Amino acid sequence: QLIFSLLYCHVEFVWYVCVHLDLLMVYNQDKERPPSVTSQSSAIVTERLQELVRLFKDRTEKVKEKLIDPESSSEDESPSEPKPQEGKIAPKEEEHYCQMMCCKFKTMPWMRRLKKWSFPDSIDPFTNLIYVLWLFLVTLAWNWNVWLIPVRCTYPYQTPDNIYIWLVVDYLCDFIYIIDMFLFQTRLQFVRSGDIITDKKEMRDNYLKSFKFKMDMLSLIPLDFLYFKVGVNSLLRLPRLLKYMSFFEFNDRLEAILSKAYIYRVIRTTTYLLYSLHCNSCLYYWASDYEGIGSTRWTYTGLGNSYIRCYYFAVKTLITIGGLPHPVTLFEITFQLLNYFSGVFAFSIMIGQMRDVVGAATAGKTYYRAYMDGTIKYMNNYKISKDVQNRIKTWYEYTWKSQGMLDEQELLVQLPDKMRLDIAVDVSYSIVSKVPLFQGCDLQMIYDMLKKLRSVVYLPGDYVCKKGEIGRAMYIIKDGEVQVLGGPDGKTVLVTLRAGSVFGEISLLSVGGGNRRTADVVAHGFANLFILDKKDLNDILIHYPESQKLLRKKAKTHKMTNSLSILLTSYKANILWRIFMEAWP
Repeated sequence: QLIFSLLYCHVEFVWYVCVHLDLLMVYNQDKERPPSVTSQSSAIVTERLQELVRLFKDRTEKVKEKLIDPESSSEDESPSEPKPQEGKIAPKEEEHYCQMMCCKFKTMPWMRRLKKWSFPDSIDPFTNLIYVLWLFLVTLAWNWNVWLIPVRCTYPYQTPDNIYIWLVVDYLCDFIYIIDMFLFQTRLQFVRSGDIITDKKEMRDNYLKSFKFKMDMLSLIPLDFLYFKVGVNSLLRLPRLLKYMSFFEFNDRLEAILSKAYIYRVIRTTTYLLYSLHCNSCLYYWASDYEGIGSTRWTYTGLGNSYIRCYYFAVKTLITIGGLPHPVTLFEITFQLLNYFSGVFAFSIMIGQMRDVVGAATAGKTYYRAYMDGTIKYMNNYKISKDVQNRIKTWYEYTWKSQGMLDEQELLVQLPDKMRLDIAVDVSYSIVSKVPLFQGCDLQMIYDMLKKLRSVVYLPGDYVCKKGEIGRAMYIIKDGEVQVLGGPDGKTVLVTLRAGSVFGEISLLSVGGGNRRTADVVAHGFANLFILDKKDLNDILIHYPESQKLLRKKAKTHKMTNSLSILLTSYKANILWRIFMEAWP
């Protein structure tokens, strides 16, 4: 029936081609005449016949494919999109014009893009990079107040000559505070009962009811109007420090996006220590100014750079180095006692934080050393040979350097199923999708298979599988090379498999009535392989019968091809071996 359909299609095709040629001849005879209704009809018929010829040609190809591969089903084929007809001009991009007074001019593309751009109605505070950059700007404004308010109210650095510079930067920081309140904070998405709220009114109401809004409002109390009565005093800007919640929010967001967050934690802890020394130096200068600069041995002498000299005193006090001038008056003794107590307290906190940061940074290395030491102790107790011990140590070191962990499943088992799939797709799909064995299979089946893959590292010379053993897994090469051995001595390299290759699928799919390995496979160098167990694959294929049928068919074809290649290679090896033995004296 298929052969008859194929012949029938060919007959139809030939008939339409003959009609098409006849019409072309008529058209060529009349091409010198002026256009008429008949010639126009002939052109339309010609165009229609060209379309019919293309359709019959496609139909013939489909029937031919069905004849060659009877198992292929036409139900799975998706209708192809109609091809654009030649000769037709694509529609031009619509032109935009702008009317200004009595003039009309064409708008440029960048002007249209700028017009379409607008501030987002809602902002995701966890994933929006622009919001993190804005928080960085707010943090800079907050740090301006935190660091310089103590300096300006103690040291004589704010003078009538430069007061305008200080005020300009102050009000620029206030302007950043205002923009953050009314433009960013009122557009932040939030979660309520598991739903992400993006409605403008609800986002605004959520911010207005929050504790953060109250602190932001207090931070903008306009005490600056008192400048007209008491003069420009930086202590009146102390409410600006209440914007601290934006600073800690920036820290959380930055740690979430950094790949090595512990580096930022070390920098932040060091900055805390420097700030405590900064405040102590300001208090020391204030105490010296209160007692009288240079009035006693304990106070600041007034020589050199005042900030550097007082900062040096603060470092020696808080870190309790010693060698400080002895206080004389009761005020100096009381101040120095409080200074010592606060120094011990602050320094102990900083040491504890630094220990936690360093411990978190080296947690992975500590985990690796604990496993390594336990394995070495076990091997020494059972007196394992040095060669085996060295190979195990090499495996530990290479696996840790290449993967950053010893067992990936230990990390993934804690994640939800959807998260595991997302990670598996990013790690493995680019490799598995290129494997010819799985091309054409159901996409969901491939996703289910990705979640079952295990990554294993083999050392140079390790046998991945041996000939004759029961096949319980299939292997996909992620990185490195493996060699298939055979020949009379079992040492001849029949083929070298590289990244993306699959082996072991014949035994795994039980093609030909057996599931024993047909050859030895050895790692050529360090090889990282994905392993899929037979039980896991069978559990997956139960739900995908079409993919199971396709895999078995491909495995059967692959087995026939491999068997022929191995026979030819073995035959060539035997011939070369005989020539070598006959030529040997």
